[in-house]
Parts: sequence; C-alpha cells; structure tokens
Amino acid sequence: MYKLDDIITTKKKHVCGNDKWKIIRVGADIKMECVNCGRVVLIPKIELDKKIKKTA
Repeated sequence: MYKLDDIITTKKKHVCGNDKWKIIRVGADIKMECVNCGRVVLIPKIELDKKIKKTA
C-alpha cells in the first residue's frame, strides 16, 4: 500500500502547520518526513492506517 517517495496527507496537522508527509522507509514501521520542516518520524503501519487521510 505504501511505496517509497509517496506523499500522504494526515488527518491532524504537524506542529509546523503542514499535513503532508513523504514516505522514506517501508516495513513493519513506516518512516516518514514532513514535507515542510523535514522532521522524521517512525510510526507503526497499523497506527498510520488510522491517522491517514489520503495518498496523493
């Protein structure tokens, strides 16, 4: 479902005010980077499925 370099939109905005994230690693955990500020977050795939709005 998730592929490298996909841009996803989350339901809640990040602290910097952006809701777009770039997928940089795929596995049991998904590593993603905020498109605006560059913050990198590692989140389990199951949790991300609940927080995602859409894939761009």
